[in-house]
Amino acid sequence: MKDLNLDPKKVPLLSGETVHEDQNGKCASMNKIIATLPQTIPTSYIISSKDCAVATDLLHFNAVGYRELGKRYAEKMLSLLGYKSDNSKEPFVVHAPIGFDQLNPAVPAGKVETVSYNSKTVGTVRKATIYTPPGFAKNKKYPVLYLLHGIGGDEKEWLNGGNPQIILDNLYAEGKLQPMIVVMPNGRAMKDDSASGNIMALDKVQAFADFEKDLLNDLIPFVEKKYNVFKDREHRAIAGLSMGGGQSLNFGLGNLDKFAWIGGFSSAPNTKKTEELVPNPEETKKKLKLLWISCGDNDWLIENSRRTHDYLFKNNVPHIYYLEPGVHDFKVWKNSLYMFSQLLFKPVDESSFAKYTMIY
Repeated sequence: MKDLNLDPKKVPLLSGETVHEDQNGKCASMNKIIATLPQTIPTSYIISSKDCAVATDLLHFNAVGYRELGKRYAEKMLSLLGYKSDNSKEPFVVHAPIGFDQLNPAVPAGKVETVSYNSKTVGTVRKATIYTPPGFAKNKKYPVLYLLHGIGGDEKEWLNGGNPQIILDNLYAEGKLQPMIVVMPNGRAMKDDSASGNIMALDKVQAFADFEKDLLNDLIPFVEKKYNVFKDREHRAIAGLSMGGGQSLNFGLGNLDKFAWIGGFSSAPNTKKTEELVPNPEETKKKLKLLWISCGDNDWLIENSRRTHDYLFKNNVPHIYYLEPGVHDFKVWKNSLYMFSQLLFKPVDESSFAKYTMIY
């Protein structure tokens, strides 16, 4: 790593097994030791040799076995680079590559600042965190993504747990993002909006619903006055995690005159029934640019995403239903931000939507 000036957090080590025990491999006992490698090197991955054809010496694989083992190395490396392995000639990224959320000092950095705005809805001054992209210019107009947090967070939750500024900086450096401003507000619209005490208290839960008025009537006008941004729905997106995912679906689909790009990451039970959010599928189809619904396949809240997808699928409303291995945590949400953000404020190819639905 030192000789090649590489970052160990970004470089995977792929280690293949020897001939398996069930194939009478003479060095099969080494596989138990090889299996412990990820405990020492977190970025290491074991390549299974199970059922790879074996040579007569029971030490080596034969030509067919080596080709199969090599294919498994290639598939794992493609996956680590974010690509889905299929028969298509065009590579298709289905998840973030290793190191996507790691700081790269050589990459130009955007700016993160905390702003205060007057909320007539709540009757107090409220805070929001703003990310402006590298090379931000005041004389240039930008689209805006409103990025919401979960029930236990505030305007700093994404920064503390998700490193969105690093993820986005890295994407900008690779030329994969349309420049945008990202607004991370406190989605709990009440005077004491801290994530303290009983976060499940009825008034605090109600405050997440009340945030819709604060967002539409106070925060968005503040952002549009302070920054040089587009003010039409085609240049405004909303997304969030868990409780914020439910808010994003509720507020986005409920206000298609304000938002054309909507993302729900592991949406919580505050998500309204889709029949209520999409009473007129044909009208929704005409107005939506992109609707993204993602969740970890082992998330205990997956039913909220599944029922939303099922209704949309039944009514032929184009959307991306993105399931990935994972639970209810930032590993999933960071990946969702990485994937979702690259699609924003660009021409949309609905024919590619189905490629996102498969768990890799």
